[in-house]
Amino acid sequence: MPNACPIDLLRRLAVPLLALLLGGCSTIDYYAHLGQGQWQLLHARQPVERLLADPATDADLARRLRLSQQARDFASTQLQLPENRSYRLYADLGRPFVVWNLFATPEFSLEPELHCFPIAGCVAYRGYYQQGRARGAAALLQQQGLDTYIGGVEAYSTLGWFDDPLLNTMLRWSDERFVAVIFHELAHQQYYLPGDTAFNESFATFVEREGLRQWHAARGETPPAGDDRQRQQFIELVLASRERLQQLYASGLPEQAMRAAKQAEFERLRRDYRALRQREWAGQGRYDAWIESPLNNAKLLPFGLYDQWVPAFAALFEQQGRDWHAFYAAVAALGRLPDADRRARLASLLQND
Repeated sequence: MPNACPIDLLRRLAVPLLALLLGGCSTIDYYAHLGQGQWQLLHARQPVERLLADPATDADLARRLRLSQQARDFASTQLQLPENRSYRLYADLGRPFVVWNLFATPEFSLEPELHCFPIAGCVAYRGYYQQGRARGAAALLQQQGLDTYIGGVEAYSTLGWFDDPLLNTMLRWSDERFVAVIFHELAHQQYYLPGDTAFNESFATFVEREGLRQWHAARGETPPAGDDRQRQQFIELVLASRERLQQLYASGLPEQAMRAAKQAEFERLRRDYRALRQREWAGQGRYDAWIESPLNNAKLLPFGLYDQWVPAFAALFEQQGRDWHAFYAAVAALGRLPDADRRARLASLLQND
């Protein structure tokens, strides 16, 4: 365990602080759950340098850890992201996800049930370190007539409050994705605007993508072909379905008719996906499991948040002469604007892109 601060102080801070960071709640039980989960994560950390010096460390793990440290150095020296002990540590949690996020919406709305708290503002989910707890909470919400969706998360940022470790949950990714997430999560430490998820995720996604471009250029590498086109086509398909649902829910149809039309729309989404898979992807779709499992409003919530303003941030980066320090200062200035003014400025950047 790193000696960043005394263990007894961490124990006192973990419950109240992590409750604020990860998803406000009115129950002491939930606060305690968050505190215990974060404490277990902190306690599992080991310095990467120690693991790399240990001949007993698995060879593939050692290779990924060496890559992570190269990316970590690049993030601070070239992308001007925070220099701290985040991602200089590693933790094996012995499970496939670090947390499970629970999303919920009304039956006839795509507006999320929000959870608000002082540090991170309002977010559209509640996080759980145990899948069983997430499922239990989802069942209670379903009894209230809400749509719910649980998504596993491989990594998250504590926004600099703790030294975030690399996790075993991240090792399933390709090298490209592994490096990208380090850039993405450090971007959240660089700047975070409470209460504006689309702004935060679009900013971090731009830093991730431009960072990867510079990373490959510095190493004399050709970026892997990847599946960006398939991912983008899938997102566009889901967003089109979400737009039709928005129109349906605003139509004023009787409940029974609206319920039937909602299910018909989800069947249309499945048909459109299968047609796209055959037409564009030679019958091979990476989203088959997602599309064939139950669909509802809550399952559509995450789409679009990570990409909405990415072109606007790209335009802002160009306006700042591709200088990272100037760009981060401009992002912070955007964050100080009133909500309506900030959205208008981002929209104008999109038009000028």
